Amino acid sequence: MKATDLLKQQHKEVMDLFEEVEDAEDPESRRQLMEQIVGEIKVHSKIEEEFFYPAVRGLGTQKAEEMVLEALEEHHVVDLVIADLPKVDPEDERFVAKMTVFHELVEHHAKEEEEEMFKSARRLGKEELEALGERMEARAEELKSKARRAA
Repeated sequence: MKATDLLKQQHKEVMDLFEEVEDAEDPESRRQLMEQIVGEIKVHSKIEEEFFYPAVRGLGTQKAEEMVLEALEEHHVVDLVIADLPKVDPEDERFVAKMTVFHELVEHHAKEEEEEMFKSARRLGKEELEALGERMEARAEELKSKARRAA
């Protein structure tokens, strides 16, 4: 699977989870979904930072450099929100508000990647995107497996 296709698939999966949180009635379901979103985002961010962003940066253009730097800053903001989430009780009215803002932040990031960065990434060529996707997929599985063992 091409790297861009893998990342799009992960974006969609996380967006679907955010919608499930919005529909969840009971606090335990909200908490579980939040934890699932956080786990998925951590893996996604890690493979982007380890593989995808360096490949895009390797294109050597000013635009590629700017896109990667902005994306890294957005990851930093997401990490700040993630660090704050466990402190909010799923029964608290702030939980829904915080998850809504988190959703919007992640959605904005994903949209920018798909509309701008992925277009630039096409310059890597289909074969490189396929090879990159395979490495990213393997690393994602490794990270998920490690997280399951730690839980």
